[in-house]
Amino acid sequence: MKLAILKEPQGDARVALTPDAVPKLQAAGFSLLLEEGAGEGALFPDEAYSSVDVFSRAELLGKADILLSISPLPETEWPSIKPGAWLIAQFQPFVDESVSGKLSKAGLNAFSLDMIPRTTLAQSMDVLSSMAAVAGYKAVLEAARLLPRYFPMMITAAGSIRPATVLVLGAGVAGLQAIATARRLGAQVEAFDTRSAAKEEVKSLGAKFIEIEGAREDAGAGGYGVEQSEAFLQKQREEVQARAMKADVIITTAQVRGRKAPILVPASTVERMKPGSVIIDLASSTGGNCELSQDNELRVHHGISILGNSNLAALMPQDASQLYSNNVVNFLKYITSDGQLNLDYTNEIIGGACITKPAAEKE
Repeated sequence: MKLAILKEPQGDARVALTPDAVPKLQAAGFSLLLEEGAGEGALFPDEAYSSVDVFSRAELLGKADILLSISPLPETEWPSIKPGAWLIAQFQPFVDESVSGKLSKAGLNAFSLDMIPRTTLAQSMDVLSSMAAVAGYKAVLEAARLLPRYFPMMITAAGSIRPATVLVLGAGVAGLQAIATARRLGAQVEAFDTRSAAKEEVKSLGAKFIEIEGAREDAGAGGYGVEQSEAFLQKQREEVQARAMKADVIITTAQVRGRKAPILVPASTVERMKPGSVIIDLASSTGGNCELSQDNELRVHHGISILGNSNLAALMPQDASQLYSNNVVNFLKYITSDGQLNLDYTNEIIGGACITKPAAEKE
């Protein structure tokens, strides 16, 4: 099968497949095609993809059996795609429920990598966890850049500087990476999560776990939070406000799949924080955990810097591309045999990731 590696849209320097993956997929029976300049933003020039033919985007769309990207191709390009081709990307069907129907109507088949179940068996293919880990790390670096104070304790001849206090809301993959990174930089860290299972993980990283009684939990939520009662959310906001008044940095990561992100930091809390403090909102694309967040914007309100960015992984394109590529290789090997698709839709991973399939294979 011909597998095309596409260039990401402007503003995202990542690439879905890195050069070291080429021999692995060729050995698995794939013929690889590359859109010119696809990897340049991540410092992988076309020449690094040895033995891969390079084409313009227009040429690739009509040639490939599988089109691989991180962000979905715009609908305007769908008519140019080879009929019956498969698209592999992150379609986010929980956000756009109409995407499966649109793809099916266009005669296209698709795997959405963000729909791979977050289980032990699928761990090596879990692009969400890979990108969340990068985002959690980068969130702390962005906070350190914006904060007008040191992160670690500093003892100098001119006096002592206390360490920064960091509050992390949500201790999933991104939150745990943020905790670990903030601790490495010398900050004092507190963290909150509705899942009691997160407590030991948070404590193992040297952070204090904030407990609020009455949270709903769901072990099958795939690492996401679950919708909470208004009474619990009110208790949560009160506790967050008390902690936020002392915090130098707040990093929010809490999301409920298929729903708007819960407001954990209302405007009233922001206005009671210390001037110069920083909020990094990783949930901004689904409404934000901070009431004042705007996706892909840096705002300053009452002296508080608020950065809304759910795609911080794109700011570390080389390593983010490497991790994404590894996930893709593992997924492609899982769904193929001798370079041909071998699909069992009753399989949890294959059935979960497939959001539209050939008409002949539909029940």
